[in-house]
Amino acid sequence: MKKRKIAIFTGNRAEYGLQYPIIKAIVAHPGLDYYLLVSGAHLDEKFGYTKKEIEKDGFQVYKEVKAEVKADDLFSTTQAVGHIILNLSKELNSLKPDFLVVYADRFEGLAAVIAGNQMGIPVAHIEGGDVTSGGALDDYVRHAMSKLAHLHFTTNQEAADRIAKLGEERWRIFNTGFPVIDLIKAGKYTSLDEIKERFHIDPAKPIVLFTQHSITTELDKIEEQIRPSLEALISCAEEGIQVIITYPNNDAGGRRIIDELKKLEERKIPNLFFYDHLGRSVYHGFLNICGKAGTGVCVGNSSSGIKETPAFGSPFVNIGTRQEGRLRSTNVIDASYDKDEILKAIKKSLFDESFREECKNCLNPYGEGGSGEKIAKVLADIELNRDLLQKKITY
Repeated sequence: MKKRKIAIFTGNRAEYGLQYPIIKAIVAHPGLDYYLLVSGAHLDEKFGYTKKEIEKDGFQVYKEVKAEVKADDLFSTTQAVGHIILNLSKELNSLKPDFLVVYADRFEGLAAVIAGNQMGIPVAHIEGGDVTSGGALDDYVRHAMSKLAHLHFTTNQEAADRIAKLGEERWRIFNTGFPVIDLIKAGKYTSLDEIKERFHIDPAKPIVLFTQHSITTELDKIEEQIRPSLEALISCAEEGIQVIITYPNNDAGGRRIIDELKKLEERKIPNLFFYDHLGRSVYHGFLNICGKAGTGVCVGNSSSGIKETPAFGSPFVNIGTRQEGRLRSTNVIDASYDKDEILKAIKKSLFDESFREECKNCLNPYGEGGSGEKIAKVLADIELNRDLLQKKITY
């Protein structure tokens, strides 16, 4: 039987970390061949040139898809969407894949979905149907991608139901769970001893793992939103808490946050450690310490704080509105852009033993693993026909 060609688009480090189990499952499936199309921040030195992480994982990059982001603003982001559509369409026209797999809700993914849809290539969209109503462009980008896609793989049942309410036919929707849970359940993350050796931290002492992204509809407030967080982290460091700070993604406004981080790094405050990119395995290794293997807390406004911390039993201090409305477990404490409020939430997460015990036993609403294999099976087995491409709205 002829193998199906599965084109997989990835545009940044966080997205790729979530795609990893899917790619592994596609590689392992006897009826599928994979073609990795790498774009966006993966090819940008300012954000760690994370294409090398993909290759380090043993995957072959089929093509680089250039996306120029010349400045830190929404105009440049819009230009990048156009660049990706132009450059990706050329590769898709040459490859002629059976499916194009695209993840989540970012501008790079939106460009990929537009290219695939307009070229008559069946698009499989992962993580549609979620809600984040806190001001980021991600929310309506995500729903637009769902309407352009032909298959939907959701991380939870609420999301699956929401996609159906968008008018999508039920046979197109598969609640396969959150793919990264596959890796966590298998213990595929950096060990306690390796983190201790590589990063010179003491896992027996409290740790804060921090990432804060920009809100793309509030670019005029970036500095006033990040500075209270950094002031709280300084207070933590001064009290002997080890603080691991990672750079934001390449959304508009991200470089301005990086500028603030670099200013703080220049002060060389003890117990503050800065990294442009930890990588999936190390990041999860730190979450393991923040949860059941140590005493720590994940802090910021990344979706990983909502969706990945429950699997480790780690608390998450959710700052601001970026993740507003997202399905969550009981391990989350919300804090506004206020130093004292953030600090109070961090200390509760670190030192309130009853809350930490609650976090360790919290229920994870994003599934129990096996997502990658479920997605690969659908891509291999679903019939490629006229009905797949010609969508019908149900409402």
